[in-house]
Amino acid sequence: MFYHLLYPLKDLWFGFNVFKYITFRASMAALTSFLICVIFGPLIIERLKQLNFGQYVRKEHVGIIYDLHKHKEGTPTMGGIIIILAVVIASLLWCRLDKDYVLLTLSSMVWLGTIGFIDDFMKIRNKSSEGIRGVTKLIGQVTLALIVGLFVIHSKAIGADLYVPFLKNAVINLGMFYIIFVLFVIVGTSNAVNLTDGLDGLAIGSVVFITFTYGIISYVTGHATISEYLQIFYLPGAGELAVFCAALGGAALGFLWFNCHPACVFMGDTGSLALGGAIAVVSILIKKELLLLIAGGVLVMETVSVILQVTSFKLTGKRIFLMAPIHHHFQKKGWHESKITVRFWIIGAILVLVSLATLKVK
Repeated sequence: MFYHLLYPLKDLWFGFNVFKYITFRASMAALTSFLICVIFGPLIIERLKQLNFGQYVRKEHVGIIYDLHKHKEGTPTMGGIIIILAVVIASLLWCRLDKDYVLLTLSSMVWLGTIGFIDDFMKIRNKSSEGIRGVTKLIGQVTLALIVGLFVIHSKAIGADLYVPFLKNAVINLGMFYIIFVLFVIVGTSNAVNLTDGLDGLAIGSVVFITFTYGIISYVTGHATISEYLQIFYLPGAGELAVFCAALGGAALGFLWFNCHPACVFMGDTGSLALGGAIAVVSILIKKELLLLIAGGVLVMETVSVILQVTSFKLTGKRIFLMAPIHHHFQKKGWHESKITVRFWIIGAILVLVSLATLKVK
């Protein structure tokens, strides 16, 4: 909004020229979303308390896990509302709204956030860990995937090509099958953030690293000179997604202010589905979907641990981990919650460096 209102006034005063620069607007978007979270977060948290929208701790978590988490019961959930509110406002203020990519990503985030909100509300109302049916949730995710997939393959600037990291000129055209690929990316990423959201600050801290990575990559993807030098996919206008990622990262840091141990609020499915979906859509638009396996390595590790655990138990009757997702495995081994979270953050930070290295290593 500010770009459209103030940049045209640059002829009246040269200072308005600053709104042209993506780096400036990205910085302001991050600051804006962070301040919205920090200032309005306590008000929303207090309102969630008044409505008794508290966390339910699964009773099947017997033993040490239940003992470690039972004090969290009643802690306000649905905190993802704070994140979505901050990102939407900051993006509308600092992004160029004449770019379809921003509007698509914002809409995707709100859509999945709404599904997550309904799921959280059902859990609170039923006082159980069961929300909306899995099939219903999947239908919502598939619907979004179809919209995003059709948008991408019919876009002359984007198309249905799949770019493979580390390999020069490794491009695979998937055609209509790209829609199925988009489905796996969106469903997989949104559910991965949801699985990771089991310890104070773990998921939201991991999201900070991922959005930082994709913010940088979005910027270079939309910069003709840099993208040509790095020999990566060039998408005119992708720089606006860097502004969106900055808003997302700022909101994540703002939410972490309240979600760090001991957490004052949880994001719930409202936040986890919205965050995962937003990250997935950005990765699809800038053709860095496979890079999520590296940049989102912590999310992948959590998801794979669940898949391996379930598969092993069904086939052999034995468990690979003491408990899945894997962060609970380390809890059962006696690691403190904060130690697990910080060590996973360290892994996330290292993966950021590896992800950025893929831009040049080919």
